Amino acid sequence: MRQIFLDTETTGLSADSGDRIVEIGCVELFNRRLTGNNLHFYLNSGRESHEEAFKVHGISSEFLRDKPQFRAVADELLAYLQDAEVIIHNASFDLGFLNMELALIGRPALHEFVASVTDTLQMAKEMFPGKRNSLDALCARLGVDNSGRTLHGALLDAELLADVYINLTRGQDALLIDAGSQTSAGPSFVAVDLRGIDLPVLQASTHEIAAHDEILAQLDKASGNKTVWRRSA
Repeated sequence: MRQIFLDTETTGLSADSGDRIVEIGCVELFNRRLTGNNLHFYLNSGRESHEEAFKVHGISSEFLRDKPQFRAVADELLAYLQDAEVIIHNASFDLGFLNMELALIGRPALHEFVASVTDTLQMAKEMFPGKRNSLDALCARLGVDNSGRTLHGALLDAELLADVYINLTRGQDALLIDAGSQTSAGPSFVAVDLRGIDLPVLQASTHEIAAHDEILAQLDKASGNKTVWRRSA
């Protein structure tokens, strides 16, 4: 499966109010492996960044003066994204800007070109209800090194997002995959007969049970007391 992690930097927070994209970064993952086939653009948006936006990304109008406009890179971007699963953190924000840029040059919305869009912010909210789920917070929680992120940058953030996503979905990796024998036909699987193995049963300690109950209580509170175990009880 071909997946593209995408991030943008913009002149402000509102595409509807005329803010524009100043940077696009894309990182490609194929069969859960980074390929190095990434895509990155700085864009001359034709307008100044708001002060707060500039503090976030540090990209000046002077730096962007000789950079291409979005219309000049649109075909290359769409060809790169064609039929891929596009993965974005807080997808509604980036999609709003991308669809606005596409509309300005008379092109259809992004969903017309890609297979699907996945929002890792929504994924994280479902996995960690009641927790902070910004990209920085997820990096800290999942052990992803973001020490080089002093300013936001679209390509760096897309690379961090790819690492975060791999950790968020690590359970999708089958334990018996032979990682050294990947082929174009997919991973090889090794059959193991476990019937002759006597598996020990480990009982949870009092401390572990209490910790488990505390997590359940947090989940129940975050869901408004609508968890399955409360209803079944």
